[in-house]
Amino acid sequence: MRRRRWRAAVAAIALVGAIAIWLLATRTFPHHSLNHDEGVYLQQAAMLLEGQLFVRPPVEEAFRPWFFVTDGSRLYPKYSPVPAAIFALGKIVGGYRLALAGIGAAVPALVALVVREVFDRRTGLVAAVAVLCSPLFLIQTAVFLPYAPTAMLNLAFAYAYLRADRTGDLRVAGVAGVAIGLAFFARPYTAVLFAAPVIAHACWTLRRDFRGAVPRQAATAAFGLAGVSLALGYNAVVTGSALVFPYEAFAPLDGLGFGRRRILEHEIEYTVGLALRSNALVLRSFFTEWVVGGLLGAGLAAVGLGLTVRRRLSPRAAILAGQLLTIAVGNVYFWGNFNVLGDIDRAGTGLIATHGPYYHFDLLLPVAAFAAVGALALFDGVRRRADRSLSPERARAVVVAVLLVSGLAVGGVTATTLEGKLERNEAITETYDRVYDPLEDGTIEEPAVVYLPTPYGDWLGHPFQALRNDPGFDGERVYALDERPFDVADAYPDRSLYRLAYRGAWAPQAGSPQGARLQRVDRVAGETVSLNATVGVPETAGGVSATITTDEESATYVADDVSSPLATRVVVTDGEARLRGAAWGANDSVAVDERDDVMLTVFVDRGPGNSFSYRLELPVEAAENGTTRALTPRVERCSGIRDCGGEAAYLPESAPDGIFVQTELTALDRNGSDYSSR
Repeated sequence: MRRRRWRAAVAAIALVGAIAIWLLATRTFPHHSLNHDEGVYLQQAAMLLEGQLFVRPPVEEAFRPWFFVTDGSRLYPKYSPVPAAIFALGKIVGGYRLALAGIGAAVPALVALVVREVFDRRTGLVAAVAVLCSPLFLIQTAVFLPYAPTAMLNLAFAYAYLRADRTGDLRVAGVAGVAIGLAFFARPYTAVLFAAPVIAHACWTLRRDFRGAVPRQAATAAFGLAGVSLALGYNAVVTGSALVFPYEAFAPLDGLGFGRRRILEHEIEYTVGLALRSNALVLRSFFTEWVVGGLLGAGLAAVGLGLTVRRRLSPRAAILAGQLLTIAVGNVYFWGNFNVLGDIDRAGTGLIATHGPYYHFDLLLPVAAFAAVGALALFDGVRRRADRSLSPERARAVVVAVLLVSGLAVGGVTATTLEGKLERNEAITETYDRVYDPLEDGTIEEPAVVYLPTPYGDWLGHPFQALRNDPGFDGERVYALDERPFDVADAYPDRSLYRLAYRGAWAPQAGSPQGARLQRVDRVAGETVSLNATVGVPETAGGVSATITTDEESATYVADDVSSPLATRVVVTDGEARLRGAAWGANDSVAVDERDDVMLTVFVDRGPGNSFSYRLELPVEAAENGTTRALTPRVERCSGIRDCGGEAAYLPESAPDGIFVQTELTALDRNGSDYSSR
């Protein structure tokens, strides 16, 4: 194949890769994916664009992003800044997702270049197409995770190294060092596993021709070590120790090795047996679902590897063969491959079901290369036999027929597999659409603060990674945890306040939550705060009770008269809360702390399986001079006790007939002035 035609073909493959990734990123992952690390890298990219390695939130504990390390009053991400810097380049030229499109173009193009250096141009093109059509490449490159960017750097290293090995160009050798140094900075262990066979090849060249190889290998090593030094220097700045990586500062037992492994509340004993079993399952998934053609593609790779060995494995081809070994075996030592599986005894769970075996992303290069060798060898064998046995016209017809059948077989398997992966991710996106819809309907008065729920604990961006703060926490919208609402409100006294709530367990992969609500939050303050609530009681109700709960105590009352609508009032003053209303006849009170959530639960008894409750949580705080402050209550409609507490938001538009909640929050100051909100 002529050079000009080959370059045009590589450019076409790169263009297709860029377009495919752009479409997937914007259509399949508009709100990002189920892997919440995306938000970490994008938050870090925004910080880098502002020249910041740290963020300093205005309220402690209310603004901690997912996977950020707390260091006094400042926070920093647990991840290396290299992938984030690559994503930031996309933002500079027009949008973060342009970086993904660029990576989508670069990876298959670099595969073509690497495989051309090892084999030939034709094999390089087929390998590039194989990577381009692999589900793992398509899905991983369309999300803001570090695996595709790091692979891009590794591929740049491999190409530059092989080219320098062939030409002796010291500048290209230096580029190889820069690339692997950045790859090490991005993901050290990934870079080491990828580079190990290359290092072995470098040692072989030194033994074979020491004088000739030393200059280029020294250039590569020098620039590579500069990247390592940069990584260690970054560690020293953010963690205080060059040898302590940020992920270790976040979770010291989240790293390489066997034995006890832990991150946050997740802890296991990572034994050799568990490691071997986990990685066997991951590799099975890789070869059956995530490479082009599934088992057919894996079979072609096995054929290609066998033919390459049979033809006498060249030192350069040995690099790719060695990567099959180092990447597969090296990952056994990392417990992350256990974590991607979810439930190890149940297939189709964990992030591997939606994102693939991403720690093995670099295996795409050797697998695609040897699959290309195998496919071309089989094609050439069919063509030779047809040329010997048939007329030229019939030989061409047979070759075309074999190409069509083979292409349909491999393409059909790939398309079917990819369709299943995309459907899973698109179902998650549909759930995200429902949750984020209230934030996108134009009802927010900016500048605003939005309190977010915490289904996974006190983290921002976990799971709401599409809702990120500017590094200075001063954007038109500021997102905060709904844990210290008064402190946040005080930090932003001139902003509108809102609260996002959802209904249904947080399980996007299962189509839940069913909906969300953006509630306007008002602030009132006075000597007395009164929450007036009117709730709907179905005719089938046999009884209604109300419970007031604070941090100090609780009290329950039974309604004398069950009617709809049922009016109830909670009055908070002088450190006490009282229930009022014609139906209750309550005279006693419950104590309220200086900062408390006064909870009113109205239970509607309709018999087993049909009862439900309304829950209203009123944030209150004792201020100076006997004044009480309050914020609009959180409102839930609970089908059971377990539903309450964040997953049972009252959605007026979807509530059954006769079931409703209306609230009015008022405050009376010492002068008798009344401040109300609904």
